[in-house]
Amino acid sequence: MRLRIYIFTLLLVAAFLLTGCNENPASDKGKTKDALSIYTTVFPIEDFTKKIGGEHVEVKSVYPVGADAHTYEPTMKTMMDIADSDLLIYNGAGLESFIGKMEKSLKNEKVVKIEASKGVQLLSSEEEHAEEEHADDDHHHDKDPHIWIDPENAIIMAENIKNALSDQMPSAKDDFDKNYQELKTNLQQLDNDLRTTIESADRKEILVSHAAYGYWEHRYGIEQISITGLSTDNEPSQKQLQTIIERAKEHDIKYIIYNQNPATKVADTIQKETGTKALTLHNLEYITEKDKQNNEDYFSIMDKNIGTLKEALSK
Repeated sequence: MRLRIYIFTLLLVAAFLLTGCNENPASDKGKTKDALSIYTTVFPIEDFTKKIGGEHVEVKSVYPVGADAHTYEPTMKTMMDIADSDLLIYNGAGLESFIGKMEKSLKNEKVVKIEASKGVQLLSSEEEHAEEEHADDDHHHDKDPHIWIDPENAIIMAENIKNALSDQMPSAKDDFDKNYQELKTNLQQLDNDLRTTIESADRKEILVSHAAYGYWEHRYGIEQISITGLSTDNEPSQKQLQTIIERAKEHDIKYIIYNQNPATKVADTIQKETGTKALTLHNLEYITEKDKQNNEDYFSIMDKNIGTLKEALSK
């Protein structure tokens, strides 16, 4: 009986020691682990990180479904979860207002912050709309953060993500490189599809609810007549509202294009005044509940956007 108790005690001690060894985390760069814990902001970054990281990453978005990327502030719980993660990959270019506020709180945490827009040539609102009045004159020199709608910019973002993942998990570098190359090829094809669609269109002007498409103007020559500015809360004055209506009529625009946000009262007013029909163009800042249920990704949404552009740019 004593022998059995002795053997049982030895087994318990051995099990405890083995468990203790396994639970000792490796915190050094390039550590070996099952998956990297990553938080992301706008949807394209979340989607690209999953595509490049594959089985080596566990990705969560800072934003709940349907959140406005321009104004959303993370909860304290989310901030604590971010602090415990390996990477926080954010857009930058002034989009996420909370990033600056959380710098101090994350200063002594292990999480590595990656700015996906690094290396992208940012456009300012003044460069994009030199001929237009602005909803808010104080924002003439704001940088346009909607870089991901341009596939060439998206390639730079994807490379930044790939490099960050490789730094954190060198053992999976070959997988990250392979997945990145596949993503890059698809983005290059998307660039070609957008260019062909816009260059062959009957018109180049679109009336949009939110100035999220400046990089299409720069890359492909499209012209957006926007109701709100770079931020969704920059609504036009009465004078600017009248100018927008006059320009839409001048170009004989037949459609007003909303994003995935519900239409604003101002946009509804312009639709009535111009007699335009409504279309939807997804700016990909975030996904809706319907997008999530349909397992939409960056490319499926952009394919639908191309269909919308074909209709909006027709005579």
